[in-house]
Amino acid sequence: MKRITAALVLTLMGVSAMAQSSADQAEYLEKSWKQVATQMPDAWYASPQALHVADNVMLAQKEVGGWFKNKPYHHELSEAEKAELAEHKGDPGSTFDNGATIMEMRFLAKVYAAQKHEPLANAFAKGLDYIFLSQYECGGWPQFYPVRTGKSVAYSGHITYNDNSMVNILKLLNDVAEADDEMAHLPLSDEVRAQARERFNRGIDCILKTQIVVDGQPTVWCAQHDAETFLPANARKYELASFSGSESTGIVQLLMDIDHPSPAVVAAVDGAVKWFEAHKIEGIRLDKQKDEQGRKNLVVVSDPAAPALWARFYDLETGKPFFCDRDGIKKNSLAEIGHERRNGYGWYTDTPAKVLKKYPEWRAKKVK
Repeated sequence: MKRITAALVLTLMGVSAMAQSSADQAEYLEKSWKQVATQMPDAWYASPQALHVADNVMLAQKEVGGWFKNKPYHHELSEAEKAELAEHKGDPGSTFDNGATIMEMRFLAKVYAAQKHEPLANAFAKGLDYIFLSQYECGGWPQFYPVRTGKSVAYSGHITYNDNSMVNILKLLNDVAEADDEMAHLPLSDEVRAQARERFNRGIDCILKTQIVVDGQPTVWCAQHDAETFLPANARKYELASFSGSESTGIVQLLMDIDHPSPAVVAAVDGAVKWFEAHKIEGIRLDKQKDEQGRKNLVVVSDPAAPALWARFYDLETGKPFFCDRDGIKKNSLAEIGHERRNGYGWYTDTPAKVLKKYPEWRAKKVK
């Protein structure tokens, strides 16, 4: 009887452990695609679940080599959804917007490093070819490639810093060139890694060429620049050409990560830091309050103790913050923007504070 009881206990313990393991493995389904693609524990990328997700990612890869955006590839696909993905693999164009293509490539690299499944490396190499193919001669990248036509989407052909699009590309190329972390496991030739370094260097040169200069002094960047003139360019109607207090942060952080910065890179960082210092907004904070209709509403309130903020957009002529609704008309305050855009867009940022905090150490360590 005791033997039977002991065996039963061991069996139940095994079932419980299996159930717990299954529950742990299934936790990825509750996460965002970004989290699954790049932030899971290393052991998870060695799991059957990760390989199953990788099958979805490879199925969704376009023939041109990239991916489309905002797709939760870690969720189960129905047979109809798989058939639709297969049917549209040849559709023109993929994107770097919202982290697309770069996230998928980083995910494939992580799973390959853990499982050495050859199709994953092939899909990654195809994505890398897409990055090489879509780079402009000037060194920049569009948001969407092949570039779309049509007045409402033409902006996606500009050199795009918006939402760190080009910064994400350059970070990946640098990791490939340096064979960092999981990129070291990919079976890429020395020639391909050298090409990644050359494309990275061209991208940095583009960043330097597009930095907005005022009275001979380098400042920051716009969220997108014309690929021929390098001038700041409009995007959507509420995204007018401007000094960007948001996208410029990622660019400066990338430049500060260069091991042996050239005098031109140092001047670019110095100029951007000076601009950030001069354009920080103090004494306010953002708050969520209910409006007369009971909706949550983003408002700016006075707060002398609040940390510094920066506006997303600063006027190219006056240097003052501005805000814009879908009508494309500049406004002086967030309160003048309609509820939908006011609450559905990032009008302020605190990210330049990270640059200002890091700057003294960077200058002391990397600038000789």
